[in-house]
Amino acid sequence: MQDRLDDLGTPLAEVTFVVVDLETTGGSARDCGITEIGAVKVRGGEELGELQTFVNPGEPIPAFIQSLTGITDAMVRDAPRTREAVASFLDFAQGAVLVAHNAGFDIGFLKAACAAHDLRWPGATVLDTVRLARQVVSRDEVRNHKLATLARHFGAATTPDHRALHDARATVDVLHGLIGRLGSVGVDTLEELSSYSSRVSDAQRRKRHLADGLPSAPGVYVFKDDRGEPLYVGTSVDIRARVRSYFTASEQRRRMGEMIRLAASVTPIVCATTLEAGVRELRLIAKHKPRYNRRSRHPERAWWLKLTDEAFPRLSIVRAVGPDDLAFAGPFGSRGSAEEAMAALHDAVPLRQCLTRISPKRPTSPCAIADMGRCSAPCTGEVPVEDYAVTVAEAVGVLVGDSRDAVATVRERMRVLSASERYEEAGAVRDRLAALVRAASRNQRAAPVREATEIIAARRAPRGGWDLVCVRHGRLAGSTHSPAGADPMPYVAALQASAEVVPMPTGPGTSALPEETELVLRWLETEGTRLVDIDGTWTCPVGGAAAAHEALAPALGWAS
Repeated sequence: MQDRLDDLGTPLAEVTFVVVDLETTGGSARDCGITEIGAVKVRGGEELGELQTFVNPGEPIPAFIQSLTGITDAMVRDAPRTREAVASFLDFAQGAVLVAHNAGFDIGFLKAACAAHDLRWPGATVLDTVRLARQVVSRDEVRNHKLATLARHFGAATTPDHRALHDARATVDVLHGLIGRLGSVGVDTLEELSSYSSRVSDAQRRKRHLADGLPSAPGVYVFKDDRGEPLYVGTSVDIRARVRSYFTASEQRRRMGEMIRLAASVTPIVCATTLEAGVRELRLIAKHKPRYNRRSRHPERAWWLKLTDEAFPRLSIVRAVGPDDLAFAGPFGSRGSAEEAMAALHDAVPLRQCLTRISPKRPTSPCAIADMGRCSAPCTGEVPVEDYAVTVAEAVGVLVGDSRDAVATVRERMRVLSASERYEEAGAVRDRLAALVRAASRNQRAAPVREATEIIAARRAPRGGWDLVCVRHGRLAGSTHSPAGADPMPYVAALQASAEVVPMPTGPGTSALPEETELVLRWLETEGTRLVDIDGTWTCPVGGAAAAHEALAPALGWAS
């Protein structure tokens, strides 16, 4: 049956619970010992067995504890020692979900005993009926969430009295009462019970049916409203598991709660590789601009820094660049970061900064920047086009070639400022340099991928076999998976034959979104990826901006 609950989690009726309670010599697991263990094993509402044993803690029981529990030194004198008693409990509880009221106390003592006596703690799932009751039973119903109060509220057959087995039996009835209450709002799997939170509305939780029938496969999922309009696009290695998480307490983003209330359906798009999933996500977000996606919605708003095409080129910030542009860097996420990069390049190379078009035949007076020695002042007519071209070549080198000299110049300026205790100015210069080398590095690394007519690459897949991708001019043209044990070359041939035809780009971003090319590049650069075939060149300039970017990345908290 397609919609079986066990496809969506472990049905509570099939879960074995062991409800445990301890009595101890005090409240500290580090300094006190266990005096009694009581446990009840249940499944599907039926009792499967009980365990009760006194425990010799190896120390006197304080008088007030004897008065509280009724357990005396004489009662535990001939009882099993801690190691033996806890080992018996672990055998009894093997494979079960552990339940306790104020579980941190009981489980804490059991873990401490295991650590002290060289016993392996099983790492079982633990449910705390106190935490659950605080989510389910309001203060309008009960004055507190103590075991005795809840036992009365749910009509427990056993009255808790600080004896381990009695308290465990009462906790069983409280657990069943809580499960019954939650069943009425659709909580019927262990996973939902474990993560239950009243922060998730009943209406939101009931929408978990949107995950029914979704594939447990890598790909993209699209939440849509009742008109079929995309609300949110995401990607996951397991579509169904990820979508289901939106209906539990693990999803705490406020805007996602609002999105779920509007969602009427989820469309899955299974992808052959994780790279394909990431690329499809970017494309769908750029196309539909779903209101609940925050990133990648407006790739058209990217900025570029380029050298203008004129007798005396200058730097310009533009929305797009073409194949005939002399040199460029980017894209930048904001105009502000592009302006920082421009300022850094001006720090390193004395390009003119005025916006007017300069003619060699019509000289003008130098500006203040020229008077400061930060511009070669071609406007005066004293700098021939050929001499200014040397300055332009330095700038081109920074953007597309060897940036070491320019970076060294700016670093020296930072050093001088720091030595003069002008730390804020030095920090501003560093930030400008960082914006420049980050964008230049991104462009230099991406250029071979954009320019290559075709790249075929392979990477070992976690599920076995090979993930194969075909990239054409920076765009993912196709991907497939070659199963474990199969000869991958026929899959390569089929991929090349069926991949999308991508025309020669007229500039960066014309064949693929720059963010897509960056995603493809990161996949190609990941350790273990192999280039199967390439129609183009795979190069990066020696002394390019990538080295300077990596050097600055740790100080600025970037991923290198």
